[in-house]
This record gives sequence, C-alpha cells and structure tokens, in this order.
Amino acid sequence: MQKNLSEKKITIGTRGSPLALWQANWIKSQLEAVHDDLIVELVKIKTSGDKIQDVPLAKVGGKGLFTKEIEESMLRYETDIAVHSMKDVPVQFPPSLTLSVVTEREDPRDVLISRNDVKLDALPKGARVGTGSFRRTTQLLNYRPDLEVVPMRGNLETRLNKLESEGLDAIILAAAGLIRLEMADRITEYIEPEIMLPGGGQGAVGIESRKEDLGVMDCIFPLDHEESHQASEAERGFLTRLEGGCQVPIGVYATIEGDSLRLRGLVGSLDGKQIIKAEKTGSIGNPEGIGFELAGEILEMGADKILKEVYGT
Repeated sequence: MQKNLSEKKITIGTRGSPLALWQANWIKSQLEAVHDDLIVELVKIKTSGDKIQDVPLAKVGGKGLFTKEIEESMLRYETDIAVHSMKDVPVQFPPSLTLSVVTEREDPRDVLISRNDVKLDALPKGARVGTGSFRRTTQLLNYRPDLEVVPMRGNLETRLNKLESEGLDAIILAAAGLIRLEMADRITEYIEPEIMLPGGGQGAVGIESRKEDLGVMDCIFPLDHEESHQASEAERGFLTRLEGGCQVPIGVYATIEGDSLRLRGLVGSLDGKQIIKAEKTGSIGNPEGIGFELAGEILEMGADKILKEVYGT
C-alpha cells in the first residue's frame, strides 16, 4: 500500500530528546521550504534506548535501541518517515523500510568539554573522563592510558550536567549535537580523527521511509546530499561486515575528494591496549564495496579476535 500524497501531508516519527527534536524540526523546515503546500507534523516516540537509562547500551543490545519503536510506527502507517542521527541507525532495516536520504554532514569529530578549559593532552594523570561509548573509550585509553573512563548515559544536557554533578574532569561528546543546539561555546577542544576516529555516520542525519511510498520518496529526495550519502554507505558497509553498531569499539570515517573516497577504520580492545587500524581508497562509485573490503582487511589483521571478546562480554 502506498501513501496517498494528494493531501500533501507528511508525518515524521522522532525521539523526544532536544537534539532529536531539533533534527526533526530542521527536516520539517527543509521540506516546507522545498514544497510550499506541504504540511509536516511531528510525532514523538519513546524508544527502548530512551527508556533504559541505568544500564550501558551495549549490555542491552545496541542494535535498533533508538529506532525500533519508530520503525514499528511506520509499518503501522502511523508515521510516514523517521528522522534519525545516522550513528544510531542499525545496518539492517526491516524488509519494507529503507534509508532514503542522508543530509549534508555536520562536523563529524568528537570533542572534549572539560573544567577550566583544560585540553586533552593537559589533563592530569588519573583525570576522570565521562563517555558512554566503547569506541571513544578504547581510543581515549590508547592515547592516554593514565586516564580513568567513567561510563555515562543520557541526552546532551544530562551529560553536560554530569560534568559537575559527578565530579568529572571532562566529558567527550559529538561535535554535531553541540553545534546544532548552539552550545559550541562549551567545547574545549575538537579531537582530530588521527586521535579519535568518529563513529559511522556521526554528524549526519538520515531519513528512513517505506520502500513502496514513491510519492514520499520524491518529496524528501531533494534533501539528500550525495557526498554525505556516499560516505555513509562506505561506513555502513564497513559496519555491516563487522556486524557492529554504535555500541561496539569500532571507528570508521569516510572522506571524499573528487571521484576518490578515502575510508579509515579501526577496531579496539575495551582496555585500549590493542588498536587495529587500516585505510582504503577507491572510487566513489562503489562506496559500500570499499567498506566491505576494508572490514575484511581489518578482520584478517586480528580484529575478529577482539570483536569475539567484546561480544562475549
């Protein structure tokens, strides 16, 4: 069944966090700017990841925790499209749903926010740094094994508050969320990919839709950013072969120059003592294939053993 767009209305399914609502409202404004007569409404949906706040995401199964309930609403035709942070989107979709649009990527880097604007290299030995990401943990401990990593959950505001309430010396967050919520002035330091490789899709916003709704796809397609979509496909190809998501110590980052795509990837042990890195360059015509090939090379270098240990714990 296809949605009848004669009524010129699209309903967006979104999480209720401030950042998720910013992203959904941003997509709403973009669609309304492209289509003068389109009505766009938001439906807030609480996901499993939002409900479970006292347990590390990896322990409850990271795949689909922030998308499952929204996808179910689309399958029931209660919503037409879903707006997601690309880093939260699982590599596999339900058979009738697809990733239709990837918008232009915001800054994909991680950032440090510290007390008194102390930068990463200047943090004292034993400093307590908060993060809810295994990917950030492994790279941070590899770069500064003398630091103490403190697990941390919650939305952006909650994490910022924990810097004070839990007596942390610093926290690590994604730059994109702070920029979008006009909090970039809180950033102490942008962490370059050479030190901390971003997560797959970090900084990009994706739109998921039903495959059969060609009218909806035509409506949202003008928001697609080709280079960001190609980079996303390469990163998701890498994650697909490694069977990894945002809650596994895997970093991957694609950049495009002309007709060439450069993909950097890594897998690390949870204690940061072992990091396996590799990179690959190829044609932008086959981004997913580049991701698959790079993942294969990293697996052959020993990443399979690291991932088995991670999944085992």
